[in-house]
Amino acid sequence: MPTSLSRRTFLGTSAAGLAATGLPAFAFQEKPEIKWHDVQEWGVEGRAFNDTEKYFDRLPGRAKGVVRDAVWGLSRHSSGMMVQFRTDATEIHAHYKVTFRNLAMAHMPATGVSGLDLYARDDDGTWKWVAVVRPNAQEMNVSLVNGLRPGLRDYAVYLPLYNGTEFLKIGVPTDHKFEPIAPRKEKPIVFYGTSITHGACASRPGMPHPAILGRRLDRPTINLGFSGNGKLEKEVGQFLVEIDPAVYVLDCLPNMVAKEVTARTVPIVKQLRAAHPDVPIVLVEDRTYSYSWIKPSSQKRNDTSRAAFKAEYQKLLDAGVGNLSYVDGDLLLNQDRDDTTDGSHPSDLGFYNHAQVLEPVLKKAIAS
Repeated sequence: MPTSLSRRTFLGTSAAGLAATGLPAFAFQEKPEIKWHDVQEWGVEGRAFNDTEKYFDRLPGRAKGVVRDAVWGLSRHSSGMMVQFRTDATEIHAHYKVTFRNLAMAHMPATGVSGLDLYARDDDGTWKWVAVVRPNAQEMNVSLVNGLRPGLRDYAVYLPLYNGTEFLKIGVPTDHKFEPIAPRKEKPIVFYGTSITHGACASRPGMPHPAILGRRLDRPTINLGFSGNGKLEKEVGQFLVEIDPAVYVLDCLPNMVAKEVTARTVPIVKQLRAAHPDVPIVLVEDRTYSYSWIKPSSQKRNDTSRAAFKAEYQKLLDAGVGNLSYVDGDLLLNQDRDDTTDGSHPSDLGFYNHAQVLEPVLKKAIAS
């Protein structure tokens, strides 16, 4: 009697034995072969410029040395980018690498900072969440999801919010269909803002309000949020004017004091208006600090920056600058102030509330 069995004989014998006992023989089947698709081959939404140093940068290489170094560094994050495809696969894989080793922050999980977020369209065409990557290394090769209900449907993957992306490949078993969906040609909603626009502190890349609004309005979005560095600067404005948007959303007050607001609001609106005479511009006040009711200094910061912003908005109206909208910051978060992570940055609930307030404003602006 032989003392050893070949692998084929062992597997066959074991499978037969499992079948005889009623246990699933499929436990011994080999994994399906995966075919990989590099997303750069068909394009990623959320890229406003083609002449970037790295594919997933948010500003062109020309911006280096023009914008402040802090803005340039943050522009290397892939926040707001999203890729679409169609498949009938019952499992979807992802292979990607992020730029920086720090995968999470003290107040924001790795799923949001460095993860991938998968959505699918249901039978009615509505985007619904499916799965998220929980990264534990810079380079991840993972099954995004398996056991999916059979059927051909559209999917979208949102890229990391607070990390750069070096590459991203989507994989499905070779015996299933895979169709790339090219970036849409509709004019995008362009958001210029702070860490909140950037995505802090969403639990997943699909949860910041620009992404939520992109799904609700079924329109591409450009996320130019620069954490701690959204300051209505003309140096950023010179790149904003190169984009042909459906609407601009200026949401920089959380990073600005009243003096800066007074100095910069009118110039950047005029800069945008000179390049795009008819494009709607939405001016958004800063959200209310959750603890401002008990911290007078925070209340003063909100009050003074808003007063300056409203004054500059009125100057623009008086000067005949049209197609402007203004959003009251006190509406952006719940009145119980229980929808932030740290009193300043929204939780997922806070981003949902931001989207609730901004959606009708943007619908009206785009329709104008």
